[in-house]
Amino acid sequence: MNDKADKGAMQIDVNLVRELADMLDSTNLTEIEVEDGDRKIRVARKVQVASGAPVYAPAPVPQAAAAPAAPQADAASAPAASAGNAVKSPMVGTAYLSPEPGAAPFIHVGHQVKAGDTLLIVEAMKVMNQIHAPAAGTVKAILVESGQPVEFDQPLVVIE
Repeated sequence: MNDKADKGAMQIDVNLVRELADMLDSTNLTEIEVEDGDRKIRVARKVQVASGAPVYAPAPVPQAAAAPAAPQADAASAPAASAGNAVKSPMVGTAYLSPEPGAAPFIHVGHQVKAGDTLLIVEAMKVMNQIHAPAAGTVKAILVESGQPVEFDQPLVVIE
């Protein structure tokens, strides 16, 4: 009778489960399922998503992308005193500082802009949305990097 119970029991390969869990972490996936005959192993993790944010952009990703030192230095110096002059993202998406890969950026720190000039692009749902300068001034800080995910109302550029 013990033989019958052993034949029906699933043999779990703990190392395989650990490897699948490591894959989740390294690829930012939320679920992996492996099937081998009648055996099926599914490894999943819960992802906390900000309210209104798309499922494909888990909360940890923006913080990881915002870690580079150069934009943080700008963010520490300029917006603290002039947060009212920051141009903010009107949507959730991905910021791009140039019109296409390899092209010169729309702006740089110290650049003079006129009202209506394109500052950067935010891609949302495969649509490229130009973000325009609300008024004339000088670019004091660029608070995002090209290709960085951005949230709604996140400061992007400081113009004074």
